[in-house]
Amino acid sequence: MKRRRNSFNRRLAISSVLLLSLVLSACSANGGQSVKEADSPPGASATRDITIRIGFQKYGTINILKADGALDKRLADERNIKIDWIEFPGGPQLLEALNVGSLDVGHTGEAPPIFAQAAGAPLVYLAHEPASPESEGIIVPKDSPIQTVADLKGKTVVLNKGSNVHYLLVKQLEQAGVAYKDVNVKFLPPADARAAFEKGIVDAWVIWDPFLAAAQTATGGKLLADGTGVVSNHEFYLATRAFAEKYPDIVDILLEESNKIDIWSKEHPKELAEKLSPQLGIDVESLILAAGRRAYGVQPIDGELIQIQQAIADTFYDLELIPKVIDINDAILK
Repeated sequence: MKRRRNSFNRRLAISSVLLLSLVLSACSANGGQSVKEADSPPGASATRDITIRIGFQKYGTINILKADGALDKRLADERNIKIDWIEFPGGPQLLEALNVGSLDVGHTGEAPPIFAQAAGAPLVYLAHEPASPESEGIIVPKDSPIQTVADLKGKTVVLNKGSNVHYLLVKQLEQAGVAYKDVNVKFLPPADARAAFEKGIVDAWVIWDPFLAAAQTATGGKLLADGTGVVSNHEFYLATRAFAEKYPDIVDILLEESNKIDIWSKEHPKELAEKLSPQLGIDVESLILAAGRRAYGVQPIDGELIQIQQAIADTFYDLELIPKVIDINDAILK
């Protein structure tokens, strides 16, 4: 398949198609009302209210957008569109909702869209954030005798199945010469994993920020390894294909506002932490730590990113974590 090599502006415009098509599906879910096309003269209002369903996780640019409120205001003022913000404990759960038509747009790391695509989800990639390998890691209790990733052989490790950290564990074990099957991997969402970690039920926890930072701050847990030199850890903007292909201008607005808040966040880590703390229920100190470990700035999906995602997908297939070979190009807008 041909890979898209468009300019950033064109990519955002095509991405816009994704988000506008999301609006359509949202309206269908709300009583089957049709959505007025974005062809009204300047200043004209939509004849009916529209609601876009945007999924978010704790942390990430879309989460910051929700806390800031600028996207809500702009869509309401310019398009008479409302946002229904829906929180998920992780990317896999978010994309399950997108797959069954309960969600229009969302954000996840690298692994969840691969599992979702393998399950037949009608998703497309809109854009991505820069690599943030330090924003995920393998943590062990402060008094643990485990000193290296190689020491995880025969141990119990907990993580959120299908998330970015799933791939982190695979690659770290590979680098340490430990077979994936030689580690007892258990799957739990972040809140349950944190409880198991604190009770000493598991030997290690593979997790992303801000949960990683919060666990380090609160428990004194030791960072065994992060993604540096091993994985990229990109955050992706995703939508249903139908939404993206029908409403490009809305996708444009989403990505433009995401980039704006990214620029602000990079320059104001303390203010960002203070803004998010009440919403996330995580202390400011932990959020400042997390903010300093991630990269910012909306970027287009290009050939290099497609190759990175394809390598992850092929690895998961080889490990029989997904049931079939997938082609990442099938989830790229043409």
